[in-house]
Formats: sequence, structure tokens, C-alpha cells
Amino acid sequence: MQELLFGPLLLTWGPPVLAFIKQHPWQVFAAVLVFVLLIAVWSGDIFAYYAGRAFGKHRLAEAISPKKTWEGAIASVAGAVVVTVLLFHNIHYIGNALVRLGSFTSQSVLYPDAKLYAPPWWLAAIFGVCVNIAAQLGDLVESALKRGAGVKDSGGILPGHGGMLDRIDALLFAAPVLWFFQSVLYKAIIVKP
Repeated sequence: MQELLFGPLLLTWGPPVLAFIKQHPWQVFAAVLVFVLLIAVWSGDIFAYYAGRAFGKHRLAEAISPKKTWEGAIASVAGAVVVTVLLFHNIHYIGNALVRLGSFTSQSVLYPDAKLYAPPWWLAAIFGVCVNIAAQLGDLVESALKRGAGVKDSGGILPGHGGMLDRIDALLFAAPVLWFFQSVLYKAIIVKP
């Protein structure tokens, strides 16, 4: 029964947060933040998977997700931090690339009266840690919901992937972290002339 009540709540807080961030007056800033969030979450998953398979010995939450290990979780955090710091270090180039790829109508959207600069590395690292921990929690919560419901997959739309919810579970918890950091990052990244 709790799965029926918690499921809609889980699905209604992540996507609206991303839509709210996308409405930021500085469109390129918002797009870059969402881009960094997606890459940080996905890279954390990749680091966790490969490090967990290669070095994983200590189970993280065997009752919820038997294949997850502490080694994979630590590698996930470390990988996400490195990727996030590198992405924020190159934020100017990412913004320009988004403009060139046609995400925005013109270069003037990027530079109306401000420029994108890399935030301090420690702020990018803290952001990476927080996003990754939230993403891992989202994955564990979704696994707990599946265990509670007695199902292996959350749906059959994506065979072999655990269902659609498995593809977005980490983002559902990581998106509110991005919303929380948005104003701090805005002050650190956007510099007015």
C-alpha cells in the first residue's frame, strides 16, 4: 500500500524542479546546470558499476539491492566529483557549445550583459558530492519500493533495464539538490561586467 502512496509523490517532485530551473531568466545558465546534473548522475552510475564489479566486496544494502557495494558507492562519489569539477571548470565552453548546437537562438542569449565563469573548485566538488549522494539514495529508495511491491522491474517499457523508473530514479532525488544549489551557483558562475 505504501508503494501506491509513495510512487506518485516520488514522480511529482523531481521533474517539476527541473522545469522550474529551466525557467531561470538566464537560459544558458539553467541549461548548463541541467546538463552538469545529468552528466554527474550518469557518470556516478558508471563509476559505481565498474568499480563495484571490479573491487566490490562489502555489501551496501543487501536487503534492498544485493549487488550494490560500498566500494561502488565510494567510486561513484569520487567519479561524480571529478566529472563535476571538470564540467564546471569548462562551463564557458559548454555554454558556447549549447548555443552552437542550436539549443538557443543566438550567441546574444549567452552574453546579454554577463558572462559564465567557473565556480571555485571546492563549490563544484561539494555540488558533485551532494548530487551523487542524493542520486544514490534515489536508486536505493526505488529498489526498496520494488522489493516492497515484490517485483523485479518497475515496468516493461525498457526490457533489461529494470523499467522506466530505474532510468530516472537517481534524477528524481538529485534534481532538488540542483534547485537548492541554483542560487549559490548563479552568484559564483554569472559575473556581470
